[in-house]
Amino acid sequence: MRRNLFFLFLVCFFTGTIGAQEAVRETIRETRTPEQQRIERLKKFPIQNQAQWMTEHLLLPQGGLENREVIDVMKRIPRHRFVPPLHQSVAYWDQAIAIGHAQTISPPYIVAFMTEQLAPKPNHKVLEIGTGSGYQAAVLSLLVNEVYTIEIIESLGNQAQKLFNKLGMDNVHVRIGDGYQGWSEAAPFDSIIVTCSPESIPQPLIDQLREGGRMIIPVGERFQQFFYLCRKVNGKLHKERLNQTLFVPMTGEAEEQRTVQPNAQNPVLVGGNFDEVREDGSPVGWHYARNVEIITVNDAPNGKKIARFINKPEKKTPAANNPDNKNQIPTKPQIAVQTVQLLQGFAVDGRVVSKLKIDYWIRGQQIVARRGHVMTPTGIIALYDENRNQIDEILLGSCKGTFTWEKVSREILIKPKTREVVLLIGLPLATGQLDVHNITVERVRDSVAE
Repeated sequence: MRRNLFFLFLVCFFTGTIGAQEAVRETIRETRTPEQQRIERLKKFPIQNQAQWMTEHLLLPQGGLENREVIDVMKRIPRHRFVPPLHQSVAYWDQAIAIGHAQTISPPYIVAFMTEQLAPKPNHKVLEIGTGSGYQAAVLSLLVNEVYTIEIIESLGNQAQKLFNKLGMDNVHVRIGDGYQGWSEAAPFDSIIVTCSPESIPQPLIDQLREGGRMIIPVGERFQQFFYLCRKVNGKLHKERLNQTLFVPMTGEAEEQRTVQPNAQNPVLVGGNFDEVREDGSPVGWHYARNVEIITVNDAPNGKKIARFINKPEKKTPAANNPDNKNQIPTKPQIAVQTVQLLQGFAVDGRVVSKLKIDYWIRGQQIVARRGHVMTPTGIIALYDENRNQIDEILLGSCKGTFTWEKVSREILIKPKTREVVLLIGLPLATGQLDVHNITVERVRDSVAE
């Protein structure tokens, strides 16, 4: 009996000691400044080799990224943990990746760009609409004090929450629900980031943004959207239109209120003649323009406006391995490759449309296939199903060397499962100079389609 009492005393003593130690640690945590807490979180995430290569050789060369803290965080987040296993080999390329349920993870450059627009501070509380796989919230978690993120698809939200828990991102809070309504209990927010596109800005989000706060949001029609940087001044939202973009739609109430729907039976390309340009010099209708300039010439076949793409010769870049990090994908020496493109998406219903015809003119100087490639396409058409899984990819207008104006004309078979098409124009697999002029896309009507 005495022995049992002695052991009970020891258990109580050590339990009390542990409890006291935990109380001391909690007190220390509470007295740390937001900046000190942020530094502690950063220590949990060492530099990722692949992410560092992505940042230095894919993102920074594009220009426009200036916030060094955002860039540092982008090097630390293991992006491959946030994409499906089948896509982990391309996790660090600057491209969107399907994550199921008709949703995507945004290209890394877009994540960095949107994050910079928020001007994040260590003491900030941020609301994110559209958790997706959780990558954007993960980036924010190492920059701000608290992240509140809302996902309308339950399985995606639960999956993201589990990953946050595994990674120790305890300052990220996930809610399953319609992001249109925001998170009123946690408001006001220092900033709001929206990673899906409504036709207009939801009023609840405006109400939940604090005075002086910032919001970055893609707004517009389904395939023609612009980023808007919004600031709340004297209770009113001041909007600044930025570059054009393409995001998945905000579902729920926002989609129910949409008044303009795409015509999937008669797809139309916007701005194929390059006659209209925006304030930043990029052509109207196109998004994610990289290394392209709209110029006027006198010898184009139809009109005078052309898009000129210039892709410089590629360079080898070293990449080191870190075998001690179980979350690190082994790396090999990589090639630094510029992104040289214009993109435009549009709806196509493959149950109705069986063929599309695309025409455009090209002219080239010293066009050479990139290392490891035989083809030098000047365009790519990618077909996507209703879940935004890619189901086909067609290369267009392969060329080489130096040549004068010639026409690319191609009929594309559209698979019945197709619901969306993305057209890329540029030099995705080659170096040199390419001029492109007068792009048209139209439905080919035949007995099958009718």
